[in-house]
Parts: sequence; C-alpha cells; structure tokens
Amino acid sequence: MRAPTLDLTLLRTLVAIADTGSVTAAAKRLAYTQSTVSMQLQRLETHLALSLHERDGRRLRFTPDGERLITHARRLLALNDEAWGDMQAQQVTGDLTLGIPEDYASLLPSVFAYFHQLYPAVGLKVICGTSAHLVEQVKAAELDLALVTRQRNSPGGDVIRREPLVWAVGVNQQPLLSDPIPLALYSPGADVFREVAEQALQGAGRNWRVAYTSQSMAGLAPIVIAGLAVVVVTRSMLTPSLRPLDESSGLPALPMIELALHRAPHRPSEPARRLGELIREQLAAPSEAV
Repeated sequence: MRAPTLDLTLLRTLVAIADTGSVTAAAKRLAYTQSTVSMQLQRLETHLALSLHERDGRRLRFTPDGERLITHARRLLALNDEAWGDMQAQQVTGDLTLGIPEDYASLLPSVFAYFHQLYPAVGLKVICGTSAHLVEQVKAAELDLALVTRQRNSPGGDVIRREPLVWAVGVNQQPLLSDPIPLALYSPGADVFREVAEQALQGAGRNWRVAYTSQSMAGLAPIVIAGLAVVVVTRSMLTPSLRPLDESSGLPALPMIELALHRAPHRPSEPARRLGELIREQLAAPSEAV
C-alpha cells in the first residue's frame, strides 16, 4: 500500500495563516485570493480527516491537531527549501540589478528572502527611483529588471498586477474635504498617481491645491497623518496610520493602476529570468479589500 503524502503547497498555506494570524493576511503574503487560502485549508483538513481550526467569532483559532501539524509543516518546508536551494545553488550564479520605486519595496521582502535562499550565489543589487527614471535605466541596460507603475507615455513591460487607487487620510485626523481640497502629491514626473488624481478631480468639477510634494510616500505620509492633506495610494500602500475614503467622502472614484515588470533589451541572464518568474508568481494576484 502506498503511503499517503502531504501536499507541501497546502502546508505552506497553513504556516502562512499561523504566521500572519488570519486568512486575509495569509492571502496577501502568498499572493492568493482569500477564497483560495480558505479552500486549501479545507482540502488539507479533508485529506487528513481532521479539524485543524475553529472559529471564535471572527477570529480563527487552531485546534490541538492543527498546532501539532504546524510544527511538522515548518520542519517539512524547511527541509524542502534547503534541498531545493542546495540543488539550485550550484546552477545559478552571477550578478543582478533590480530597480523598484521605494513605495513598492514593501511588496518584495518575502521575494528577496526566498530568492536568496534558493540562489545564494547570486549577487542581488536593488536600486530605488521613480518609475519613469527606472524604465529609462532598463532601456539603457543599466538595470536587468525594474518593477514599476506602468507609465502612460511609456507603456511597455509585462503587466503582472493591477491595483485600485484610493484616496487616503490620517487614521485619526483628516482635512476638510471642501474645495479647494488639500492634496499631498508626488513630485511632477515621479509617477502617474499625480496625473490620475488631478484628472479625476477636474472631471468631477472639484478644485484642489497642492499642500505638499515628495518623490515617495515616506515624504508624503507625515502631512497626511497630521490631517493636513489627502493622498492617493494603492491599497497595498495603506498603513495602520492611513485609512481609505469611500464614496461618501464626495471625492471621485479613481482607476486601477498597473504594475509592470520591465526587462533590459539584451537576453536576460539566468538570475534575471528566475527573479522575474518569482516576482510574477508572488505578485500576480491583485490586492483585495480586507
């Protein structure tokens, strides 16, 4: 009789739920939909004929069987990743340069960690800049890859993710939303967010004033958190200090933006090809409202 085998993909989902504390957060980490994570947890329970979790109101809590399996899952996944990395480490070497806007860096920590675990012999260099400038650097072969907001005047690249833009204010304080609306905007040419915001307000017949500019969200956040301006961000850029505004705010709806992966014109190196595949795999699912 053939011994039953545990599915490592399902175990990785189980560990992600345990690490993040919820199905929603696990879905974000794994770049899955919420329904996919729930379905995988259910498949694991069906396969084992055991109840691994229970609901305590809106909270998810693991049963004793679930806790025991999580311990086994961590060991199995660590051994799997060690074996995979050992086999790949001898095959993939070289240097690699990736460009990314500072505001998107938060999307990739798990990608960087996993890539280094799989290919420790690859020297990865990450350069931050504006999307428009990074695209030009890729075209000039100064970067191997760049993950950027797709630019209207330079579409190109492979679209790997679409995210909704939202108006956001400080979680505890916000400005009056009467005209002229105070905006915290990216510097001209830094990204398409500014253009999108101004076009939406103009189309809605609203007046605005620029209260603050910066080339990154790190520069815009303080004045927004202080309640002095409204900012435009993607849902994945929201932090605990910011909250999105809904339709009741009276501000016009905003469109989706596209995250695109640009590659240098020369044939991609093996490290560049593998990092590109990993980024696509991890970020392919769009952000979802929690």
